[in-house]
Amino acid sequence: MHRSAPRLTRILACAAVPVMLVVAGCSSDSDSKGAPGKDTSSSAAASPEAAATPSAKAVEPAKFAKLPDACKAITVKTIEAMVPDVKTKAGTPGKSSDIASRGSCSWNGLEDKGVKGSNYRWLDVSLLRYDSDPVLGSGEERAEESFDKEVAKVQATQGATAVRTSAATGVGDRATAIGYALKKTGEDFEYAAIVTRTENAVITLSFNGAGYAGAPTPDPADLMKDAVKASKEAVAAVAAANK
Repeated sequence: MHRSAPRLTRILACAAVPVMLVVAGCSSDSDSKGAPGKDTSSSAAASPEAAATPSAKAVEPAKFAKLPDACKAITVKTIEAMVPDVKTKAGTPGKSSDIASRGSCSWNGLEDKGVKGSNYRWLDVSLLRYDSDPVLGSGEERAEESFDKEVAKVQATQGATAVRTSAATGVGDRATAIGYALKKTGEDFEYAAIVTRTENAVITLSFNGAGYAGAPTPDPADLMKDAVKASKEAVAAVAAANK
């Protein structure tokens, strides 16, 4: 009995060796799977390329997808009232390479009143439309920026004097009225301009006139009143074109 004890101890020790090796082998596999760089989900999350990729900016779709014919944005009745003896009732269209995004038209006429002189009038309208862009912003935001630029452009008209600026109520989403005087061809001209933003479109309307051969210079208030009326028609024309 006493002689068998050492032998039994040696047998148990040898039997335990394979078990320990197996355990060690399993531990080694577990460590390699958990080693840095082996977990693809962790490396993807930490990838600089993935973190640096910008997401597209979500913008609201532009409300207006097209513009009306600029020469039809103001009714013939209004044109005849604003520009007596108008040369071309249909108007003279401006050149445009993209009529869906920009257009313009003008009318002019000289009313001969004999010994009382002659009244000259000029009316023009410009239409601009902006699409939504994930980089540049929504169509409305872009139109708002354009609106500010157009107002500044009118206010900075070369040679303009007595420049007057005020809000024009009831015209589009936002409108500014700019009145000023300008001397050209030896005559005193009065100008009334309305810059309007309606959704993602910008409308700039200019109405001016002068008196020749003794005729009086037009009243600035009357010019502005007519300009506001015509601008409202242009705003309505843009909305109607998109129905």
